[in-house]
Amino acid sequence: MKKIAKITILLAAIALLSIAKSYAQVSVGVSLQANIAPPAIPTYDQPPCPEDGYLWEPGYWSWDSNANDYYWVPGVWVAPPSPGMLWTPGYWGYDGNLYVFHAGYWGPHVGYYGGINYGGGFFGVGFVGGAWAGNHFRYNTAVWNVDRTRVHNTYVDRTVIVNHTIANNHISYNGPRPEEIQAVRDKHVQVTREQQSHVQSARSDHSQFRSVNHGTPSRPSMSRVGGGGRGRH
Repeated sequence: MKKIAKITILLAAIALLSIAKSYAQVSVGVSLQANIAPPAIPTYDQPPCPEDGYLWEPGYWSWDSNANDYYWVPGVWVAPPSPGMLWTPGYWGYDGNLYVFHAGYWGPHVGYYGGINYGGGFFGVGFVGGAWAGNHFRYNTAVWNVDRTRVHNTYVDRTVIVNHTIANNHISYNGPRPEEIQAVRDKHVQVTREQQSHVQSARSDHSQFRSVNHGTPSRPSMSRVGGGGRGRH
């Protein structure tokens, strides 16, 4: 019986290590660390989707180590790397005495994004902005702003925005749920060149830095990378 108990404990430990290893893979894109907490996520309007097939990437605070300051990367509509791909937003978490940014990624399922309520279908757990039907994306207009003269694959599901009481937190302190751990095992694709260009553009705009805008950027969202900005509420 003792041998059986030892074997059971050993197998359980191996399983936990396997889960931990899988979860750690989400952090492959970890490249930013800051010694001060990021500002709260500002409230802003989502511009209409400019093209059929584009998906929403919520805005977030990034960190410039040279300036020792946060800068706001506007929410933006972007083209996914291929049909069937969904965006899992990045998030800031607290690790010891540092704030660590876990970069977002593309995959067939939306995984763990820190329980952060970004709005626009990303309410902290899962994703309700729409779903792929073959090579076409169907947009839930209850939570996404869609230009119906350009985009016709739409539906309305208002039940997904009922009783969403998740606080608009901006730092993750909670771990992933089992289904989010499962999503870690998916094949992931890192940010596209378009998204990289979007980050660089935000970083080069002095007005996007917290030291200038005091946490309320004047350009919180954009219709497309390189396009016009949209003001906050």
